[in-house]
Amino acid sequence: MASILLPLLFGLAASAATLLGGLLALRLEGRASLVLGLAAGVVLGVAVFDLIPEAIELGAGVHDVHALFACVGLGIAAYLLLHQLPAGTAPKTVAWQAHLGPASLTLHSFIDGVMIGIAFQVSHDVGWLVAAAVLTHDLADGINTVSLSLARSGPRLARRWLLINGAAPLTGTMVGLLLQVSPADMALLLALFGGVFLYIGACELVPRSHARDPRLRVTLATLAGMGVMYLLVDVAHG
Repeated sequence: MASILLPLLFGLAASAATLLGGLLALRLEGRASLVLGLAAGVVLGVAVFDLIPEAIELGAGVHDVHALFACVGLGIAAYLLLHQLPAGTAPKTVAWQAHLGPASLTLHSFIDGVMIGIAFQVSHDVGWLVAAAVLTHDLADGINTVSLSLARSGPRLARRWLLINGAAPLTGTMVGLLLQVSPADMALLLALFGGVFLYIGACELVPRSHARDPRLRVTLATLAGMGVMYLLVDVAHG
């Protein structure tokens, strides 16, 4: 029971983080850039210091390193395609664009929840670290969901999508716990998640944080997030 309860609690916390991020975007616009910068560092740190090394260690003797890094590349490619969902400028798609951006972020949050459920099947250490990255990413997802909705519509749509997005991480965690994954497949999934987190951090969160505030303090927040995750991974692995 405890092995199921803990990831569900993290899924619930991720949902709360999404809602908190949205409220931050609605009420504290000036500070959102630092939150995004810190989130970028945490997500990058989990990918570089934990997920990819863990995939290599778990896949030793089973998968070639090149195959694992191919999965890293696949994760980057998958989120690159997902990131294009809000794109489009044809007049007939304008009404849908107000929903496509928040919908893609909601899908991000759902996948984040799935990652929590699967990560806890590897070990509690991996689960905790992935959950920490998901919490910060979903905080940023809440900010981005509201920001995209406000840019294309108004507060009513922003609040509606924020509630939908808030339910996604917990739902995804439940799905992730139901999936049965072998150690060999888990190595591939961890590499895939590493690529996903690399893309989210480097191509999504860093540019968004610097677009909001190009000052040095945002870069320092990103570096601080990476440093914190390095220390956490070091402690988790003894």
